[in-house]
Amino acid sequence: MQKRILVCEDESSIRKLLEYNLKKSNYYVKSVDSGEKVDDVLHEDNFDLILLDLMLPGLDGFEVAKLVKAKFDIPIIILSAKDDEIDKVLGLELGADDYVTKPFSMRELLARIKAVLRRTEKSNLDKKQDIYKAGSLEVDSSSRKAFINGNEIELTALEFDLLCYLIRNRGAALHRNDILDEVWGTEFVGDSRMIDVHISHIRDKLSLVGTMDGFIETVRGIGYRMK
Repeated sequence: MQKRILVCEDESSIRKLLEYNLKKSNYYVKSVDSGEKVDDVLHEDNFDLILLDLMLPGLDGFEVAKLVKAKFDIPIIILSAKDDEIDKVLGLELGADDYVTKPFSMRELLARIKAVLRRTEKSNLDKKQDIYKAGSLEVDSSSRKAFINGNEIELTALEFDLLCYLIRNRGAALHRNDILDEVWGTEFVGDSRMIDVHISHIRDKLSLVGTMDGFIETVRGIGYRMK
């Protein structure tokens, strides 16, 4: 499906350049020349991404970003001639997904657009996928509960996070380092054998509630895999 991009840029030459290149790259494009027009357009039409100039007459890009994020779940890439670190930080804190400084390479901008759209699609898919199933095991990531044949498994918060990560990546051999980064966090500096202890606890609890022996496999030299 063709992705839809709203361009908010007051400089006519830049706006036309963006329109031309985006259409050439098979995007549907609509453009406005002021921040005040963004809200009306978003209530009339649906868009997958907004390219937003920061230095707009009247309502500036910061205010537009704040208003958009308060009402809509649409990714924003800020375009600005301002290269100050504080402006970049403020833009990102207001909810912008990326910040591109003028003058910019059109090739780089198109690559940034693709990256943001890809990331947004993955995020939306993850939100839709709340319940994961493997055999008689069912894990509900929204309620943070796990069941086997309808019987709830009593798990600690960390055990649930670990089980959820395993079932989300079912069939893949997960490296210990990746498990630590995803479940314990990149700042964790403890012993990776911590994983073995929690895997053992999860296996015991799965076996108590149902016949799940061998469902979490040890992959020698790598880590673990859920069948």
